[in-house]
Amino acid sequence: MVMSFRVSELQVLLGFAGRNKSGRKHELLAKALQLLKSGCSPAVQMKIKELYRRRFPRKILTPSDLSMLHVQAGPLPSAAALTPGTACHLPYDRGSGAAPVALPPPAPVPGPKHEADVQRLSSPVHPVHPDVKMKRLPFYDVYDELIKPTTLASTNSQRFEEAHFTFALTPQQVQQILTSRDLLPGAKCDYTVQVQLRFCLCETSCPQEDYFPPNLFVKVNGKLCPLPGYLPPTKNGAEPKRPSRPVNITPLARLSATVPNTIVVNWSSEFGRNYSLSVYLVKQLTSVTLLQKLRAKGIRNPDHSRALIKEKLTADPDSEIATTSLRVSLMCPLGKMRLTVPCRAVTCTHLQCFDAALYLQMNEKKPTWTCPVCDKKAPYDNLIIDGLFVEILNSCTDCDEIQFMEDGSWCPMKPKRENQEPVSVSAAEADGWFSSAASALHAASSEGKNSPEGKKKVEVIDLTLDSSSDEEEPPPAKKQCPLSGTALP
Repeated sequence: MVMSFRVSELQVLLGFAGRNKSGRKHELLAKALQLLKSGCSPAVQMKIKELYRRRFPRKILTPSDLSMLHVQAGPLPSAAALTPGTACHLPYDRGSGAAPVALPPPAPVPGPKHEADVQRLSSPVHPVHPDVKMKRLPFYDVYDELIKPTTLASTNSQRFEEAHFTFALTPQQVQQILTSRDLLPGAKCDYTVQVQLRFCLCETSCPQEDYFPPNLFVKVNGKLCPLPGYLPPTKNGAEPKRPSRPVNITPLARLSATVPNTIVVNWSSEFGRNYSLSVYLVKQLTSVTLLQKLRAKGIRNPDHSRALIKEKLTADPDSEIATTSLRVSLMCPLGKMRLTVPCRAVTCTHLQCFDAALYLQMNEKKPTWTCPVCDKKAPYDNLIIDGLFVEILNSCTDCDEIQFMEDGSWCPMKPKRENQEPVSVSAAEADGWFSSAASALHAASSEGKNSPEGKKKVEVIDLTLDSSSDEEEPPPAKKQCPLSGTALP
């Protein structure tokens, strides 16, 4: 296995074992063989098998391949003998003292005859490349998969775990990143084509959202990678959690096609829970681009909304209250401004729309994808532009609220204060109006007392008179509570 490794695999193996990984290929190969001779740990053996699987994904390990890991002491080939095209024969022990056999070259997948033998071989508890799918992010187009979703499995019973990964960029990928450099006035340079690191739970039931392992530390090419800050805890005693988002590691990556990139991950292991890591080459999109894509999907037929209106206003025989009309605002609940691109999610049951441009801008800064009307999930793929509201906004420009009828028709609702003009009143006129109103109230009160029907009517109390001039009848006597004897009003 080791003899088939390239320079990048040899460097990863030596770095994983804590050995010096500098030098030419024949020097690195001699160091790796010396590592085998000195007796490598099970973790190093597992790393060799993992690197070999990545090197030859179609090659299934045979018992002879695995037995090559159990190397006995013996003379190693010299560095001069390790030339390209030379087969290196290593002594190995299968328990019967068999003669040394050369490592077989990569071969196609064997038939069903050998599958039973392969299943009996020792293998990792968790697969290297499980069938984990990451949820697609609207603001990123995936160009390539640099590291497939790989399990961060616990290799021992220690509290803190560590895993090593490596990836290399092709000349075309390097060119894509370098030519995407975006220089904005007053801002630092950034690349729209990025190397993106993502973590998630190791679950295969459905596409997974980003989810960080606890106590996570990431080093890219030996430099500490900044991670999203912790969110404030939702309740007392809850462990802090990072927001669900990917990590841009382009500033720490080696933008070269000849030097590989290394990632070292440290995290706290949890019983019964595993995580997955993956790396992608992506292009970052803007809210303007997503709005153009949304417009390109087309506008939903107005008849859909009319049918929804009729359904909502249909009389329910079991209901005592019949709804005959429905008011809807033409203002966006996010920015409190008039709608320009009315949209909502297809999963929403309400008619109220929000502005697509503002909604995308807010999710570009802080992706939550939550409907501002009903607080339910409204992902980008579920958004639609409402054709009925587009017609209403184009034909009605002087009102901010409309009313739908049972037949699906609508009419504008004029603002309440549109016809009310402010009236200026002088101080003398205000005093005269107040005095006449008080006299009218006092006259009505006196007339009500003197008339025979006044006793049956509700008395009018003049609050403008002084308390000393009141000639009211004494209040009725308080009743006694039959149980406690307490006076009641």
